Amino acid sequence: MTTRGVTVPADAARRIWLHAQRLDVAEPFGHGPRSTLAAIEHLGYVQIDSINVIERAHHHILFSRIPGYRRADLHRAQTVDKTVFETWTHALSYVPVGDYKYFVPAMRSLRTGPWLPWNKGITADDVRVAVKRIRDHGPLKISDIKDDVLVEKDWAWASRKPSKRALDIACTWGLITVSERTGIIKTFELTERQFGWEKKPRAATEKQVIAYGLDRALRAQGLVSVASVVHRETKAKAAVRELIEQRVRRRELVPVTVGDVEHWATPETLDTVPRPVPGTVHLLSPFDPLVIQRKRLELFFGYTHLFEAYVPRQKRVFGYFALPVLVNDEIVAVIDLKTDRSAGAMLIQQWTWVGNGRESTHRQPIEDALARFEQFQLNRA
Repeated sequence: MTTRGVTVPADAARRIWLHAQRLDVAEPFGHGPRSTLAAIEHLGYVQIDSINVIERAHHHILFSRIPGYRRADLHRAQTVDKTVFETWTHALSYVPVGDYKYFVPAMRSLRTGPWLPWNKGITADDVRVAVKRIRDHGPLKISDIKDDVLVEKDWAWASRKPSKRALDIACTWGLITVSERTGIIKTFELTERQFGWEKKPRAATEKQVIAYGLDRALRAQGLVSVASVVHRETKAKAAVRELIEQRVRRRELVPVTVGDVEHWATPETLDTVPRPVPGTVHLLSPFDPLVIQRKRLELFFGYTHLFEAYVPRQKRVFGYFALPVLVNDEIVAVIDLKTDRSAGAMLIQQWTWVGNGRESTHRQPIEDALARFEQFQLNRA
């Protein structure tokens, strides 16, 4: 690389990342239904997860950036405005419909395998039958299918109806899409019919997909490494590095060192290192984009997150579904929460101080954030 690099200390690096994630100000995307699409467009994706010991991940992530967020706003974006759709990034996620073409190549590649292991036993003919049912009869939920021969579950969240697996495969192939989601209950529709397309958008080229991934990471991460751009798509590493090197030679990116790991940023990102608004407190989902890349989180924040939902109780350190607590630009505590919906209360299972977390300094602002979070948990709008 021909441009000299700079060293960015961890405290500056995390402030850049927090600003890119829009976790350093109170209301970065405004309010009202439009703020939901604005947040998803900026982040690039919002991960979906079915664990609901507290509010599900996708709603939690949006609430962390939109104080007045309502679940109905995401429903509107998906079902009424049709501006977001569900697809696989590193995991099942909401993605802007405007980015659809960048996911078409992956959808096509999944048709030839390898198939996801939990979809075993389903044939291409099964998928065609499921799609034809929707084409002929309109949108459907799995509960609408009455003629399946039930099978035994082979994992906890499986359905006994084989058609459910066929529908999920058809979704990953882009033949159908989720037109509505209520909790974990999905309604499926033909993709073209859902979005009013005569045919799907033309697939982006491989180079366009790589550039899209890099640009998305630069926007939502500020400082990027090859690993943070590709996340779990390790096959893309060489192509991402090549594109980064091209941009460095064109002086569009600057090499940056954080700790002993090479990163890159735009010159504009490095011009001013932002500071969070004092008193900013967030209870972060374990699936939040700030938390999900564990090695990056440890490098920038000096905090190692443990996801222990599948760890035996006696071996847990922080708890079943522990949330990192961000105060200003530091993670100072980890709190394991559970919502008791029948009692109308949010329960603190375990509270652990980490890093520079102090009872005298941080307890009250965190208690205030917990009160706001509990109100969100219990208000089902």
